Amino acid sequence: MKENIHMFDHPLIQHKLSILRDKNTGSKQFRELVNEIATLMCYEATRDLPLKEIDVETPVATARTKVLDGRKLAFIPILRAGLGMVEGALTLVPAAKVGHIGLYRDPETLDPVEYYCKLPGDMNERDVIVVDPMLATGGSAVAAINLIKQHNPKSIKFMCILAAPEGMKAFTEAHPEIPVYCAAMDQRLNDHGYIVPGLGDAGDRIFGTK
Repeated sequence: MKENIHMFDHPLIQHKLSILRDKNTGSKQFRELVNEIATLMCYEATRDLPLKEIDVETPVATARTKVLDGRKLAFIPILRAGLGMVEGALTLVPAAKVGHIGLYRDPETLDPVEYYCKLPGDMNERDVIVVDPMLATGGSAVAAINLIKQHNPKSIKFMCILAAPEGMKAFTEAHPEIPVYCAAMDQRLNDHGYIVPGLGDAGDRIFGTK
């Protein structure tokens, strides 16, 4: 559902994404950029959080101000590349809890295989934002959401930096009610399931591995 796909055209995000794509960008700068982009995206992804009014005593008088209306957030990265976005998201919401879902893509079938799942115990009280830099085939994201839905969170959003049309189609067909926040839609997937032009393997570039 197109109304549930939110694409970011903010100049800062697009500028940082261009540097992120560059094959000459080293791991340190790559990690910093992923975190910075995640912070900027999280700012928009939390725009609909409800507020309530309270009274605050300033040094001058009583002010009627607004605070978050008791919403509890959880960020859930899809391991391992999703870890690169967590710090940036926590910059805005430091009180949020963090869960982890470990999935790897079978090199033969390209299907996701679960190897780890650790979520907050009070998931039914939390609004969840799942983070992963890449939405390629969509298999890992779809599988992660399937796992999270079993814990009945109050709401779920998915946030990625890059997506391929194939992955976006697979995700929105599997979970049409879940909003997707994405910085760029690329051309296609190649025969190995990598996004083209993409930015390579996000996990390897974040952690400096091959």
